[in-house]
Amino acid sequence: MLVTRQKVLRRFWYPVLPMSRLGDRPVPFRLLGQDIVLWRTADGSPAALTDRCPHRSATLSPGTVEDGAIVCPYHGWAFGRDGACLRLPQAHEPERNRPGRGATAHRCAERYGYAWVCLDEPLLDIPHIQEAEDPRFRQIHEFYEPWTAAGLRIMENSFDTAHFSFVHRGTFGIPDDPRPAPSTIEHAHWGFTMRSEAVVVNQGVSKEILRDTNERTVRRIEGRWHLPFFRASRIDYPNGITHVLCTGATPVDDRVSQIVQWVYRSDTEEDAPAEKVIAFDRAVTQEDQTVLETTTWDVPLSMGEELHMPADKPGLEMRRRLAALLAQHGEAEARLPAMA
Repeated sequence: MLVTRQKVLRRFWYPVLPMSRLGDRPVPFRLLGQDIVLWRTADGSPAALTDRCPHRSATLSPGTVEDGAIVCPYHGWAFGRDGACLRLPQAHEPERNRPGRGATAHRCAERYGYAWVCLDEPLLDIPHIQEAEDPRFRQIHEFYEPWTAAGLRIMENSFDTAHFSFVHRGTFGIPDDPRPAPSTIEHAHWGFTMRSEAVVVNQGVSKEILRDTNERTVRRIEGRWHLPFFRASRIDYPNGITHVLCTGATPVDDRVSQIVQWVYRSDTEEDAPAEKVIAFDRAVTQEDQTVLETTTWDVPLSMGEELHMPADKPGLEMRRRLAALLAQHGEAEARLPAMA
């Protein structure tokens, strides 16, 4: 599936930028192959436009922000969050000479410390993360970087318990027991919830942040997949600690996904310093990245092009749901031309 050619994917919210990176200058981003620009408006909330001035086509992102409006670097035209032209410096009578249309605006909202963008009429709300509203949890922002891997591959991997023994042998996998943990799936209109229980190795920094000296522990997993490329996976440990991984594989284009990851923890900074929590999760995700960036990015939704095993059930459900989504909106799956 070539994500940039599937119009319905424009109707979902994606986390595109940490609010901490949105200062007093505009910031460019490419979402589903479309160049957009984000900035902070006068009230501090984020806004997004297509990164193109409607006057003479200059990009807006090298411009400035003045009084909450984005100002084109070419002729100084200023645009508001709705795309309307708010100032035309060359006009002798600004109110009379202001153009009837402006720049192309996109829906933009702040949630969980990130700016989210939807390029078209949303089909679903921004994913709801229940732990974000629970005062017992603290939030840790982990990393923000591009991977050369399809969002669907990244999401499938997030729910795949069969790769633990091989990809994660350096962090938590058990090499001599490759049997994947059984799982169940509960369907929802926004995606699904997968539940599983996996025995894992407890070593190195993991022992410190879990405050558990045992050589092995158990992960009780409640993984929530939100269409199309977002997950919130809750991991409950026997000693009562809860770790919730939130990952957005925001599609930059067909080949690249911007990985946005943060976590919620039920312990305190004194119990488990954020830098050590990040260090462990980064070691795990870098193991994943090494493999995922070798995979093909035109992921087939049909079941016949790749081989499967029972542990692939969550990934197959993702493919089924995405294929159904395309069909529901009258779209064929866009693919690369078949090799001769």
